[in-house]
Amino acid sequence: PRILCHAPSPRSMNLLRSSLFENRRTLALAAPITAGFLGQMLMGWADTIMVGRVSVVPLAACAFANTVIAVPLVFGFGVLSSVSVRASIAHGGGHARLAGEALRAGLFLAGFLGIAIAAGIHAGVPLLPLLGQKPEVNASCVTFLILCGWSILPVFLTTAAKNFSEALSRPWMPFWIVLAGVLLNILLNWILIYGNLGAPALGLDGAGLATLIARVLVMVALFFYIFLAPRLSGSLPLRWFGSGLVAQLRHLLVLGLPAGGLHLFEVTGFAIGSLMMGWISIDALAAHQVAMTCVATSFMIPLGLSQAMSVRVGQARGARDFARLLPIVAGGMGMALAVMIGAAALFVLAGPRIAGWFIASPSVTALAAQLLLIAGVFQIFDGLQVVASGTLRGFEDTRLPMIIGAVAYWAVALPISWVCAFRLGIGAPGIWLGFLVGLGVAATALLGRVVFRLRRAQ
Repeated sequence: PRILCHAPSPRSMNLLRSSLFENRRTLALAAPITAGFLGQMLMGWADTIMVGRVSVVPLAACAFANTVIAVPLVFGFGVLSSVSVRASIAHGGGHARLAGEALRAGLFLAGFLGIAIAAGIHAGVPLLPLLGQKPEVNASCVTFLILCGWSILPVFLTTAAKNFSEALSRPWMPFWIVLAGVLLNILLNWILIYGNLGAPALGLDGAGLATLIARVLVMVALFFYIFLAPRLSGSLPLRWFGSGLVAQLRHLLVLGLPAGGLHLFEVTGFAIGSLMMGWISIDALAAHQVAMTCVATSFMIPLGLSQAMSVRVGQARGARDFARLLPIVAGGMGMALAVMIGAAALFVLAGPRIAGWFIASPSVTALAAQLLLIAGVFQIFDGLQVVASGTLRGFEDTRLPMIIGAVAYWAVALPISWVCAFRLGIGAPGIWLGFLVGLGVAATALLGRVVFRLRRAQ
């Protein structure tokens, strides 16, 4: 029989060539952003590994405190992503000072959010027993929680300035500053956790103090760059106080609050999953912390792509160059899919060895390896959904994605996690099965919304 070979159509070949061309530009922006995110994750790795060498209880306390902090922290990141979107659209349209207005409003917004959240965490310490953790975990995490809570203020101010610089396609200096902060954090951990160089051995509390100091110094260094760099001077606001600030704040909130809501639903879903782990046992919570640290590290790659996609889509829309949108989006989605398949293979093939890096407890290591098997699958959905949500931010489309997040993480993932873990008796792996289903729903719905937006833009 004859074998019919169908050559690719000229249209598909043009899309492939255009996507590959746009991928180079996306990677040029995404590489330092991703490296910066990975640098931040190294702080988490350092805290987890170095605290884990003390004992299981401090590691579980670290996991619990980070779970509490992650909820408002990630919400703030979502809100402040509006700085990147507004500045990138202004930059793409050639309106430099309007990009500076996004920075001005973003810094005010970051300061307000940081102070409010830090004060709320500090005031809420007496309520920790209501979250159902073991008494020794609650007692161990208090000082660490307070110190890391107040470090949210410099983190948010750094984020607003970093988003502004990246929106203007200047991502490398923020990366180097963040990397220096990571190395400083590791050094301070070594000194303050274990009591080296004559310092007292503070254990978990030393990790919290190291994090606060490093984050303040990163903020100061980044501010020096933003305000003194000649290439950014033409985009800084002409005045920091006065007319126009309230209007810009309103623009950021209209875009940023739903984006923060999407992040909030996702992170609270995972946070409640962490609390469920604590209901099972301290070993389960410690294994969850180990596995989440691994998953969050590989997640930084599509997260960096997501931020780059938001900027690139915003710049293309600001320049009214709509023909580039499809190649930008298709190329970004393809890169995210390839990276997460690689991460999935790594977790499936080397899960036990990776888990053993963190803690010497055989029971915790074995359970973490089981969780990494499930993570190998949901990593693929997680990468696609975060790149899709970043793309939609570039379209200034954040309200429907927030609703999708509410359904996927609260109405789907959490009930399935609870039923699998406690009703079906699967335990800790059952909680992660719920994550898997919820992320699959989110990825499917958000990708459908991206397709809708692309068709409307043509």
